Amino acid sequence: MPVTRRHWALGAIGLASAAELVSAFQHAHQAARAASPPKLDHLDPAAARKIEAITSRIIPSDGTPGAREAGVIYFIDRALGTWEADKLPAYRKGIDELERTRARMFPASASLQTLSDDQMDRLITSIEGSEFFELLRAHTVLGFLGSPDHGGNRGGVGWTHLGVEDRMVFEPPFGYYDGEASQ
Repeated sequence: MPVTRRHWALGAIGLASAAELVSAFQHAHQAARAASPPKLDHLDPAAARKIEAITSRIIPSDGTPGAREAGVIYFIDRALGTWEADKLPAYRKGIDELERTRARMFPASASLQTLSDDQMDRLITSIEGSEFFELLRAHTVLGFLGSPDHGGNRGGVGWTHLGVEDRMVFEPPFGYYDGEASQ
């Protein structure tokens, strides 16, 4: 039997059996999913409510879980504290501009959260193409479809929506090169 990269990697580890490794990975994955309810570390609650109101219109809950159920706000919060930390000022500026636009378009409204779905859609349409909206839309999609380990896609709802099966171990071949190696 030819030695594949997979065989070499498992043999090179040498410190633990494959079963112990799989068990450890599964435990870590389950522990990450069972962690205490997420909390916001970088966004204040008021800003988070506004952002969540917008993300829940970008990917609405209309018969299937949407951005709110996927916990997209926690993905965005984590992103703004790590790899997208330089975007936090753009979020703050975008939220302020959005509030001014809301007050101008709907003077009787008290906040974003009090707008009807139709009003919210009209407000969002008015900012489409802005730097803030494009950033928020990208983060919403990433939070809905990304790995739950990064704070969003809670319970794998985004993957379920696409029909992606999240398993710890997949059956070989993983790619054309592995299929050729086993022949």
